Amino acid sequence: MNGLKGWVLVLGVLAIMAWGVARVTDQVSRLRQALLPVQSMQGALSTQVAQVLHPTPTVVPDPVTIVHKVQRLARLETVQYTIEKVVTAQSGQEGLWQTLFGDRLLFVAHGVVIAGVDLSQLGPDDLWVEDDVLYVRLPRAQVFVATLDNDKSYVYDRETGLLTKGQVDLETQARRVAEQAILEAALEDGILEQAQANAEVFLERLFAQLGYPQVVFLPPEATPTPTP
Repeated sequence: MNGLKGWVLVLGVLAIMAWGVARVTDQVSRLRQALLPVQSMQGALSTQVAQVLHPTPTVVPDPVTIVHKVQRLARLETVQYTIEKVVTAQSGQEGLWQTLFGDRLLFVAHGVVIAGVDLSQLGPDDLWVEDDVLYVRLPRAQVFVATLDNDKSYVYDRETGLLTKGQVDLETQARRVAEQAILEAALEDGILEQAQANAEVFLERLFAQLGYPQVVFLPPEATPTPTP
């Protein structure tokens, strides 16, 4: 009999506990539902604060356009170099100063150099015919474009000192040096000689179609032989 009473007591306690858990669960569910508008408001407020602190930039070009100069060109582009250079730029000295206040970056530069011959420098006196041979006093080749490809150029690595945020124009200086280095690399590789040779091949074919199968190219300082 005592065992039966014990089981009844246990079942009663379990029933009370189950009822209590159900009440607590129901209250928690109601509390969550009540807090949903507050959470939504907080999320919207956080989004608005983020938009105020970090607004999306709006870039609008000015509708007014000013053309300063229009120039007629007669450039014959005959060769293009695509060059990659790695440039190291740094400010500060080595040692403790570099650790505290220095700034160092590695810049990977992709550039394009275009060269050719400016045919606007070719005048009537620079072409003459002797014994069915066309002599052409061709201007010397020159570099028309030497610039960086901003879409492919990038800062590979940058290290700043512990007590500095870095030099503001260090990347600008690196870009300027990289552009000059790309130009010098193309010149050392013989871009002007290649541009001159390509121009002569192109013009020789053009003159052949105009009825001059024999063409001799002369340097700009050459003078025509007097006709007897």
